[in-house]
Amino acid sequence: MKVILKKDVKDLGKKDSMVNVSDGYAKNYLIPRGIAVEATAGNINEMKNKQDAQAAKQQRELDSAKALASKLSGSNIKLSVKSGGNGKLFGAVSGKDISDAIKAQLGIDVDKKKIVLKDPIKATGSHDVEAKLHAGVTAKFCVVVEGI
Repeated sequence: MKVILKKDVKDLGKKDSMVNVSDGYAKNYLIPRGIAVEATAGNINEMKNKQDAQAAKQQRELDSAKALASKLSGSNIKLSVKSGGNGKLFGAVSGKDISDAIKAQLGIDVDKKKIVLKDPIKATGSHDVEAKLHAGVTAKFCVVVEGI
């Protein structure tokens, strides 16, 4: 019997996938517990519509991430931070500081978790930073830290 899963089932399949199981397993376990529904023409059509909507949503997210990356790539973000006389900072520049500066200077909202810092920025000067905006979409830009 073919059923469409409404939830992920270990060793069987993921949500919204059609699987073939024995009649007894479907009628006595999966369907009564709401884990699956019978694969009728209407349910199959509904499953395909959900999959199409999910694919369209992922494509929109990818397109917006690419547009954001093109705006952000190659730009210079300037930060003014308290520092000592020798160029060392009091503390460090974090992803949140960079995210706030991007929003203030470029008007682009980038989540602080998406900003990748190899090492904490603890000195004035120019530093290359990368932002992973989406799977396979990254933007490289420069952060210029000025001492106050």
